Amino acid sequence: MIARPDLLRRARIATRRLARNVRGAIMIEMAFAIPILVLIGFGGLEVANLTLVNTQISQIGLSVADNASRIAAGSNLALPQVREADINEVFAGIEKQGVGLDFQKNGRIILSSLQRNNDGGQTIKWQRCYGKLAVASAYGTEGTGATGKSFAGMGDKGKEVTAAGGTAVMFVEISYKYQPLVYGKWLGPKTIKSTAAFNIRETRDLTQVYSPGTKSSC
Repeated sequence: MIARPDLLRRARIATRRLARNVRGAIMIEMAFAIPILVLIGFGGLEVANLTLVNTQISQIGLSVADNASRIAAGSNLALPQVREADINEVFAGIEKQGVGLDFQKNGRIILSSLQRNNDGGQTIKWQRCYGKLAVASAYGTEGTGATGKSFAGMGDKGKEVTAAGGTAVMFVEISYKYQPLVYGKWLGPKTIKSTAAFNIRETRDLTQVYSPGTKSSC
């Protein structure tokens, strides 16, 4: 017959062993769970970063269109001129607004002046570009719709933006090749695209873009 103190001692030993076994089981479970949790965590960061970059690209497009619409605003001239230098100043703000995006290398902005032609139709009077990403305008190049009324305007089919007579719309197409944090292969190549349009704030010379300044050709 086992003495009572000996029975209690054995019970305590068994309890301690059970506790050690539980800790070991938890450690094994954590060893399997931690990599999965890390992957989920980084996945969440990637999604958050993608959302943030989408917002940044949209805001850059809006800013460029807005700033281009304000060129020569407040000038004392009856018909202020748009100069190449003015357009380049608008583009200069892109890198400051998109800090960390390296936009010049990975992005492309196409700025178009949408106007009425002499036939009452729509035309892209001039077009300037910034960024090295090889992307063409989805709606036309400079000179599109110079005559006639076949060119409907710029934007999605059936929802085209148009310019009224005697004024112009600064239409921006922006593209950016997303630079992933971690999951580049999982996401695959991803190009973020956005558009923006602002009517010019004041009357200006709509005939051409003047010197001085280097032409930001497309």
